[in-house]
Amino acid sequence: MSARWFTAFLVTVALAVTMPVSRIRAAVPASLEGVVRVGGQPGKDVVIWLMDVPGPTPSQGKVVLDQRKLTFTPQILAVRVGTAVEMPNNDRVFHNVFSFKDGKKFDLGLYPSGTSKLVMFDRPGVSRIFCNIHPNMAAYVVAVDSAFFGVSDDAGRFTMPPVPPGTYTFRAWRPGHDVTEGQVVVDERALEVRLP
Repeated sequence: MSARWFTAFLVTVALAVTMPVSRIRAAVPASLEGVVRVGGQPGKDVVIWLMDVPGPTPSQGKVVLDQRKLTFTPQILAVRVGTAVEMPNNDRVFHNVFSFKDGKKFDLGLYPSGTSKLVMFDRPGVSRIFCNIHPNMAAYVVAVDSAFFGVSDDAGRFTMPPVPPGTYTFRAWRPGHDVTEGQVVVDERALEVRLP
């Protein structure tokens, strides 16, 4: 009789311990979603990153700045400092990718279709990327000192890894502007970042 009671007690304790954990895991969002507004309108191509976020740091995985149809894709790429960016040539022509001002300075030289080169973005900054052969090709790689960042789409929406609730300093960059800084509150609602 006491063995049955003890077994029932262990099962009850096991369920009580595991159920809240399951609920907690289900409540953790897969990402933080937000919107950028510039002068009240959706802000396109804005890089947003949060500073000093506590907790585990997510990894970024493989990052690619593609060359296809004489265009860089994406045109705005955000990476964490220390990330190697793969730059494949998926066109039928040679490319010579380089960056000579601000950010990471490099010149990859001529390389043919079907090949790829890597560039390590080892310090924070904005790198303007060009092709020496095709002057209409241009892109930006923004290396940030945070793992919590995103780039806004045409509607101003962005996603980044999940962030614990709290007040954070954000930094934002967009083409033609300097980096701006402000405060933002992260809670259960979508994050809204307002820029002048």
